[in-house]
Amino acid sequence: MEEKEPEKKKDGWERTGFLLHSSSGLITAITVAIIGLIGSNYLKNRELADTASRERMQIAETNVRVYTELMSRREEAESALRKDMFISIIQSFLRPASASLDEKVLNIELLSYNFHESLNLKPLFVYLEREILASKQPEKNQYLDRLHKVAREITRKQMPILESAGAKFDRVVDMESFKKSPGGITLDGLTLKVDGIERSFDIVVLEADLKTKEIKARLDIHRQIDSTKIETNSAEFWVGFYDFPMIDNTRLSNDQRCAVVLNAFDPESADITLIYFPGSYASLNEKPYYQEVVQSLMRTNVQMSNTKSK
Repeated sequence: MEEKEPEKKKDGWERTGFLLHSSSGLITAITVAIIGLIGSNYLKNRELADTASRERMQIAETNVRVYTELMSRREEAESALRKDMFISIIQSFLRPASASLDEKVLNIELLSYNFHESLNLKPLFVYLEREILASKQPEKNQYLDRLHKVAREITRKQMPILESAGAKFDRVVDMESFKKSPGGITLDGLTLKVDGIERSFDIVVLEADLKTKEIKARLDIHRQIDSTKIETNSAEFWVGFYDFPMIDNTRLSNDQRCAVVLNAFDPESADITLIYFPGSYASLNEKPYYQEVVQSLMRTNVQMSNTKSK
């Protein structure tokens, strides 16, 4: 009896080991099955998400393509309409006998409101004003008022656009002081900064024409490039109510512009504004030089690199 007891104990351990081994295999199989099920569900969900994402991208691309086509067709239609309008209106000035003063004033109103960002309309304004003043029609004062009104309206439309991207300052020309200084008067200068570039502006009023309501000014512009180098620009010009800043401006380096705008004029004083702005906001016919475009791209790349490094 004593010799058989170890065998019984051995059989018990073997049965226990077999059960443990069987349970471990079963647990492993269940675990593998659960992991497989989870992985399969994850892959299915991922595939469904990728499919939904691709569908959203396709829908977005289709919407963009359709929108682009619609906008392109709209721009083509607007360009054709503006072309026909321009040809029809300009013919009234090329054939002056075929249109009355009222029609010409109406046509210059249409030209100004639709093409003031791309055409230099000052010659037409001056020509029509001269024709109105020479006219003996009793309504000529009304025509002059309309002409001056549309000029002020165009300046009013352009200035907020330029101010949003640039900087400005206002000055008043005292005509009494000007009469005592026939050589001209120097207005208080100011330093303005646009797109990280500082320039100082000095305005000297040289003459004033009370009849045409224009002033002749000299503009001196200085920019400190480094400790030893100063960039200087000077311009001399007449400015009146028909000089619009998007068109009549002074070109500066780094594709920038500045313009002097006449806001008000009377025998006692004249109110002017100097506006300093990026060249991209100038008239559509004012194209930047290729060198300026390259310099602008290089500055943009440097700024982006500095931003990433921070």
